[in-house]
Amino acid sequence: MRVHALPIALVFLLSACGAAKDFGAGVGAAATAPLEDFNLRREYIPTVLLQAEANPYDLRNLNHCSTIAAEIARLDEALGPDLDEPPAPDGSTLGERAGDAASKAALDAIRDATTDFIPGRSWIRRLSGAEQHSRHVQAAIQAGRMRRAFLKGVGMNRNCAPPAAPRWFRPRGGGQR
Repeated sequence: MRVHALPIALVFLLSACGAAKDFGAGVGAAATAPLEDFNLRREYIPTVLLQAEANPYDLRNLNHCSTIAAEIARLDEALGPDLDEPPAPDGSTLGERAGDAASKAALDAIRDATTDFIPGRSWIRRLSGAEQHSRHVQAAIQAGRMRRAFLKGVGMNRNCAPPAAPRWFRPRGGGQR
């Protein structure tokens, strides 16, 4: 069995300097990654994404700009910021960002090391249903992104101000709220 010296060194380095914000929680998740392969632990799909997957073009109860904005906010919470959003300033220093990048690399290496030992991993994922669940998660995310884009287009059509429309959109005459 090959020992991965780089991830081990990074773990000690990061824990010594405290650079990574969520490194401790990430180690547990990376170390238990094989549980996902055996379908013993599943990634949670938020309800708003399941609803988007079922009907991405549903406009029921979305008669006002405020209700469109609220639905977009629910999608943003599940998906993270949209591509039209500027990145939020996090106030971190260059050293903190470098530490976070090293932390992510170490966690990826730990995850790889814990899943590499599983013989026939792809077959296990198929037989356990983990592969199908992973595809369902990705489909729900895609449906959520599609719904968010659709709702922003509806918001533009109805002359709504952001966030019920893209950030760059300027409504005619001030727009509705």
